[in-house]
Amino acid sequence: MARVQTGYLVVADIAGYTSFMAKTELVHAQEVISELLNCVADQLTPSLHLAEVEGDALFVYVPQSQLARGETLLELIEAAYVAFRDRLASMRRNTTCACRACQAAGQLDLKFVTHFGQYVEQHVAGRHKPAGSDVNLIHRLLKNHVADRTGWRAYALFTAAALSHMEVCPGAMHESREGYDYLGDVTTYSLDLQSRYEALLEKRRIVLTAEEAQAAFSQDIAAPPSVVWDWLHDPMKRNRWMAGTHWSLGARANGRSGPGAESHCAHGSRVAVERILDWRPFEYFASEAVDGPITIRCTNQLLPIREGTRLTGRYQLRVPLPRWLVRPLGRLFFTWIAKIGLQWENLAGLIRESTKRVEGKPPPPSLGCQLIASPLH
Repeated sequence: MARVQTGYLVVADIAGYTSFMAKTELVHAQEVISELLNCVADQLTPSLHLAEVEGDALFVYVPQSQLARGETLLELIEAAYVAFRDRLASMRRNTTCACRACQAAGQLDLKFVTHFGQYVEQHVAGRHKPAGSDVNLIHRLLKNHVADRTGWRAYALFTAAALSHMEVCPGAMHESREGYDYLGDVTTYSLDLQSRYEALLEKRRIVLTAEEAQAAFSQDIAAPPSVVWDWLHDPMKRNRWMAGTHWSLGARANGRSGPGAESHCAHGSRVAVERILDWRPFEYFASEAVDGPITIRCTNQLLPIREGTRLTGRYQLRVPLPRWLVRPLGRLFFTWIAKIGLQWENLAGLIRESTKRVEGKPPPPSLGCQLIASPLH
C-alpha cells in the first residue's frame, strides 16, 4: 500500500514555449527545448527526483527528510536559472543556423513553481511519480497572475507552505493570492529571477589564489555538488564532521546565506565568527573566520567528476608575524592543528553513510584527502 509522504514539489516551466513552437521549425525548435530542459535537469537532479518531463516543463520532487536545509532548494532554483540563461547566451553566440527556431531561442525564459505538501508515489512502468491534491495544485499554479501584475517573465513562485518549511525569506517578493476550483485560495510569494541573475553577474569574485594560499587540500566525495554543498553549510551537519566544534547561524540578510552572512563556531571557551566573502552555490565559496588575533581565509571549490564531487580548498592564515614565518606556520596550522584533511575525510565518510541509508547501497571506498603542495615563494 502506498504511504503518504510530505516534501517539496517543483515545476520548472519554459516561458514563451507555445509561441516559440508555433512560429518556428518543429525539429530545430524541439532540439532547442530539449537542450534547455537537459541543462535545467542537470542542475536540479539528483538532489531532487525527476518525476516527469512535461513537454516544456520538468516536474521534480524530494521528500522533506532528504532536504533538511530549505535554503538549498532556493539555491538549486537560482543555480538552474543561471545555467539556463548561460546556455541560452552560449547558443546565441555559437549558432550559425539561420532558421527561425535558432534565431528566436533568446525569446524563451524560465519560471519555477514550488509547493510543500503531501503526496503518494505511483509506480507505473518502472517509474515513480507523486500523485495527490497538492500535486494537482502545483500544476494549476502554473496558470497564475504574477506576470500580469509584475511584468516579470522569469520568476520563482513559492506557496506560503513552501516558504514556511524552507525557513527563508529572500526579500523583495511579490505577494499574491490565487484561487482554483476544488483547491481553494492559495497565498504565493514570487521572486524576480531576472533581477537576481543580474545581481549575481555584477558581484565581484573573491578567490584565494594558489600564490596567496599557505595550504591546499583535495578530497573526492561520492555525491553530487549540491549534496556536498549542503553538508558544508548546514550547522548541524558541520558539527558532525568538524570534531570538537559547535556551529550556529549568525547574522543573515533576509534570512539567507551569501556575502556578509555570518556563522559562529564555539570551540572550547572561544567563539570564532565566520563571514562569507563570496558565494556561488554548488560552485565555490570564499570565507573569512576571525578568532581573536587569528584570521583564516579560505576558498573552497566543488568540481563535478564522474564519481561525484572533487572538493578543493585553499587556506591562508593571517597573524601579526613576519611574512617569512607566517607561510610555514600556516601550512603547519592547517595540516596538523586544524586538521583540514582529517575533517574532509570525516565529511566524505558521513556522506557515504548517508547515501547508503537513503539508497540501500553499500558505500564506495574512500579515496582519502590529499594535501596539495602550495608555492613557498
